[in-house]
Amino acid sequence: MLATMYQAEKFGLSYDVVDDLTGKKLGRASSGTFRTADVVGLDTMAHVIKTLQDNLNAETDPFYPHFATPPVLARLLEMGNLGQKSGAGFYKKVGRDILRYDTSAADGKGDYVPSGQKANEVVGRMLKKPAGERLKLLRDAEGAEPRFLWAILRDQFHYAAVHLHTVAESARDIDLAMRWGFGLQQGPFELWQEAGWLEVATMIQQDIDAGKALCKAPLPDWVFKGPVADAGGVHTPKGSWSASAQRFMPRHQLKVFQRQYFREDVRGADAPRAETAGTTVYEDDAIRLWTMDLPVLIVSIKTKMHAISPDVVEGLLRAVDMAEASYEGLVIWSNDEMFSVGADLQAMLPAFMIAGVSAIDGAEQELQQAMLRLRYSNIPTVAAVRGLALGGGCEMAVYCAHRVAAMESYIGLVEVGVGLVPGAGGLTYIARRAAEHAAVSTNKDLLPFLTEPFTAAAMAKVGTSALESRQIGYLLDSDTIVAHKDELLYVALTQARAMYQSNYRPPLRRTFPVAGRSGIATIKGSLVNMRDGGFISEHDFHIASQIAHVVCGGDVDAGTLVSEEYLMALERQAFCALVTNEKTQERIMGMMSTGKPVRN
Repeated sequence: MLATMYQAEKFGLSYDVVDDLTGKKLGRASSGTFRTADVVGLDTMAHVIKTLQDNLNAETDPFYPHFATPPVLARLLEMGNLGQKSGAGFYKKVGRDILRYDTSAADGKGDYVPSGQKANEVVGRMLKKPAGERLKLLRDAEGAEPRFLWAILRDQFHYAAVHLHTVAESARDIDLAMRWGFGLQQGPFELWQEAGWLEVATMIQQDIDAGKALCKAPLPDWVFKGPVADAGGVHTPKGSWSASAQRFMPRHQLKVFQRQYFREDVRGADAPRAETAGTTVYEDDAIRLWTMDLPVLIVSIKTKMHAISPDVVEGLLRAVDMAEASYEGLVIWSNDEMFSVGADLQAMLPAFMIAGVSAIDGAEQELQQAMLRLRYSNIPTVAAVRGLALGGGCEMAVYCAHRVAAMESYIGLVEVGVGLVPGAGGLTYIARRAAEHAAVSTNKDLLPFLTEPFTAAAMAKVGTSALESRQIGYLLDSDTIVAHKDELLYVALTQARAMYQSNYRPPLRRTFPVAGRSGIATIKGSLVNMRDGGFISEHDFHIASQIAHVVCGGDVDAGTLVSEEYLMALERQAFCALVTNEKTQERIMGMMSTGKPVRN
């Protein structure tokens, strides 16, 4: 971070441009560099710098001169601007505007000026090139932005190589620490190796010899000759390079790692891949059904972002049939940060254009039937949730018999963002859970048990962790939360087998009471106040009213007993009516074209 600040000043780049360059474009956390410093706290950063200054010296660390406190950091601390916690740091929020500190403003005295500058689009295109081509383009470019990026990457490679023998057992530890600690998609050695080990090493050494690097310390001998040079990098199937031991070190095999079937590893390590592991039972372009040589069938969705297309629905139904016939359970799991982002709207559009809303109604009914098959299957169905479980992905999870969720799971019904209502059983789930809560409560009024889940669906609220998702109601108290994402599949498979061996039986199909027209009236009264107060638009009001109509059971008396199929029919009616709404179509097209919600 200090090197980035130094190079930013050297190349004359503003903080907002640097953050744009060093955020997602570079495969790092979206907060970039200076925004991250504000979040951490500038006083905390200053304490860390002071620790480096007190414990290192020029003799032990050739990079020591660059551990000085940056002048701009000292100035902000003197002003009492400690970052986000004090309301101002490198950035300052004034009303709805975000300002950035500019040392040259106010005749060189420094002041806050409007922010929002972005990096040159040409640089963005450079960063999408393959690693080797990318680094060469950045190094050879003439503009300040690409040369700045090459400089910070070169400094990172240089620093990691020089200090590897004293700070880590192997290069693997450096790369994983940088991934986990700073949100990098790749560690420095991984990127270096992907770009071409010796080619990049030569470019770094040339810059060192030319005085362009942070210090004159040469790259270690092991970089250019010996096992690393012969292998084309520090990571190999045998292990990762240990500069202190002068050999490749394999990963430690502790007993706990037996629970991690697909441990996160570094590029070049040739770790087992979930896509080809186990025994494939059935596979097509949308879905893979496979086993880990255990009597539990695993479902892995293969579509982009694991969207639920008609082919995925067909695959889910096939999986339940196969699991009931030959296995002890079924687990839905994928080895990435997406459980499922919900129904594939793009896949539905052609059918809608040809056959109209009837095609949408048919697709929604099939999706609802798949959810009910998961819920009432004769074998335990387990959703192994990690990352995003949105819309139909959330519905798929709540209709399984059990959920095993990684701590970093983001679960919610977000259809309102595209002008729709949950249509795969999500609202039916809310109504049923409210009835179940009321049944064991001294308060038999359903409305208090509907308020929070209705609000979550109407506002597209997403649980920002497994714990918050449990508070909202998308996870039950009986569901399992796993701290380590790599143990998710192991725990889910174990849970499915344990449920089967405990004589699992699916829940009985029951009718349950709903809040009825009086509940709808109460909810709509609150919505009118929000609409008239300018908090929601007219179309937001219309969508929320449709949600209230479904979760309260439609135009019936309070306490009327209804079935899940009845409520799902109401869901479909609301969903299909909204699909034909012009404002909903604007939201859908806006989301598909820009990836951002349209407010209308």
